[in-house]
Amino acid sequence: MRVVRSLSVRHAGIHSRQAASCNLVGMSLRKVRGIHNAVRDDIADLVTRRAMPTASINNIDPFLFLNHHGPQNYPSPNRGLPFGPHPHRGFETVTFIVEGDIAHSDTGGHESVIEAGGVQWMTAGSGLVHMESSSAAFKKRGGPMECLQLWVNLPASLKMTKPRYTGLQRQHIPEIQGEGTIIRAISGDWGDSKPAMEPLYDIAIAEVYFDAGASRTFTIAAGRNIFFYVARGNVEVNGQAAHQFQLVEFGSEGEEITVTAHSAAMILLGHAVPFNEPIVAHGPFVMNTREEIVAAIEDYQQGKFGLPQDLSPA
Repeated sequence: MRVVRSLSVRHAGIHSRQAASCNLVGMSLRKVRGIHNAVRDDIADLVTRRAMPTASINNIDPFLFLNHHGPQNYPSPNRGLPFGPHPHRGFETVTFIVEGDIAHSDTGGHESVIEAGGVQWMTAGSGLVHMESSSAAFKKRGGPMECLQLWVNLPASLKMTKPRYTGLQRQHIPEIQGEGTIIRAISGDWGDSKPAMEPLYDIAIAEVYFDAGASRTFTIAAGRNIFFYVARGNVEVNGQAAHQFQLVEFGSEGEEITVTAHSAAMILLGHAVPFNEPIVAHGPFVMNTREEIVAAIEDYQQGKFGLPQDLSPA
């Protein structure tokens, strides 16, 4: 596969508007290539649906993986989220906390408790060990819990970058209001507001909320891959129905997607230029060659990612 030799790609931002406004001259709709159902894949007592990879879709370069945990109600008391110390290398995790909270700790020295409405963006890069649990307060009181974790790839030139972590509380994420719609701009150009953070490369990610009956049209440059997941509600996108727990796959031609919500809805929307690089994944490691995977396993076993005992308990 062709390797991207430079990250100095032309910045191709996104613009959005209410669907009732006039179409831009020359714009065309992106074709919906497929609608993919998330598969139930519970982890211990955590209700989990995996939207990608599944038998029908592997990835949408550079978007690699999505787990949707919940929605569910945790009793009082409870054990919290079940993600004890584990390693990563070669990609980034973006975690959306819809309800409940997540307590994060990693061997890069980063710690936080992010509440409902917040987002965690962790760059595993050259490698670290981290754990994701629930706060002591949530374990004591229980309550509703829902979160989604998206894995996004790093290009070969950035896979061994220094690990970093950004924890964003709800109030740190700009919101762009429309008629019955809200875009929560996490990264990238969403037209009317600076995003919450600057990623390592040109990737746009947002949460988009719709009131029932609301519509919005997004203009995304042709050639950029689109990630579109319906986390809540039922929508119509470019004439195709998509429901909760479904991933929408688009073709590469055309610039517009028009979304109409038939009920209150939440979607995860992202877009980026594909890397078109080899992807070799093994558990928590995503690299470009088998040899790099072997090296990652050896480095982890030798303690080069840090040690689990260095993490702070939740």
